[in-house]
Amino acid sequence: MNKSFWQSGHTPTLLASFFYFDLSFMVWYLLGPLAVLMAADLALTAQQRGLMVATPTLAGALLRIVFGVLVDKIGPKRSGLIAQLIVIGALAAAWLIGVNSFEAALLLGLFLGVAGAAFAVALPLASRWYPPEHQGTALGIAGAGNSGTVFAALFAPGLALAYGWQNVFGLALIPLGLAFLVFAVAAKDAPNAPPPKSLSQYLSVLSDPDAWWFMAFYCLTFGGFIGLASSLPGYFHDQFGMGPVQAGYATAACVLAGSMMRPMGGVLADRVGGIKSLLAVYGVAALAIVGASVAGGAAATIALFIVAMLALGAGNGSVFQLVPQRFAREIGVMTGVIGMAGGVGGFLLAAGLGVVKQHTGGYTLGLALFAVLLLSGWIGLSKVKRRWRTTWGSSELTSARV
Repeated sequence: MNKSFWQSGHTPTLLASFFYFDLSFMVWYLLGPLAVLMAADLALTAQQRGLMVATPTLAGALLRIVFGVLVDKIGPKRSGLIAQLIVIGALAAAWLIGVNSFEAALLLGLFLGVAGAAFAVALPLASRWYPPEHQGTALGIAGAGNSGTVFAALFAPGLALAYGWQNVFGLALIPLGLAFLVFAVAAKDAPNAPPPKSLSQYLSVLSDPDAWWFMAFYCLTFGGFIGLASSLPGYFHDQFGMGPVQAGYATAACVLAGSMMRPMGGVLADRVGGIKSLLAVYGVAALAIVGASVAGGAAATIALFIVAMLALGAGNGSVFQLVPQRFAREIGVMTGVIGMAGGVGGFLLAAGLGVVKQHTGGYTLGLALFAVLLLSGWIGLSKVKRRWRTTWGSSELTSARV
């Protein structure tokens, strides 16, 4: 990261995008660290617990399309302010009225999905300020808001034990309100934003095979990241008998690794090319997941999950180094569509691990299937890399490494 990067865009908007994304992700992920305590009080099965923590992920995935369209229609800043107000209202209602049943928890999860849609706001807001050769770095910094999950994993269980998990929803309003003020003051829409598109133009993007490839690749990297982040508190509790706070600390270590690696993944992709870095990601992540599924002790398992999350975090940055090169004019809708695919992947992984645990008594089969999917991503990327490098990723068309 050099001086030319900081001079090439709008730093206050970039940092405001990160802060907004960070606090939104903290709230989006909130049910994961609280899952063990909520499941005990609400008498949930492993399958219900898995569905509860996966619901915000699925809702956020679907709403990313809505906010992707909204970003192109009214701009990312206005879209972000609307999203934050909805989430603040939902948390206030959960705190004041209470969450007293499985159905109420699912309803809260649906509204928390709006926080997950922050992805479709923060990335276009930052991306539109920066030239092609700095897209990986800019989107890596903005996308490092994944680290919000770390705050939830570190603090939510302890606060829940001290004040009750219902009151955690009220306490979350404090940082979320601060994020709203910072975003309202510091963020600024780029002056060169593309004109709004018609619905047919949005749908036409999906006729491009490359859009589906990017959706598949992000489904694995981000889906793996958020799916594991949501599932690991319950996993560590079930497998090793950890209490909520201890499981939260173990999860935070894994999530921190993946979150901090996202901007590094973007920088690495800018330097060596997104394809090369993404190929390495899939291989390392698959091996680490297989290792974690068969490791015997807690320390070895946590270490292997950290490696897996490091790789997946780098993969998130790598994917979004490539996307603006291919879909620069459609970055708003593509961020929403690809982000949706990532959220769907996270939902399927978190809910799937809950189903596997319910019916087999363990997680080994679910983790092994995820490793197979990661290897399929490696194979798919190997098939398209030559075409990408000789068409839209050629040196004649872009100054970025692909």
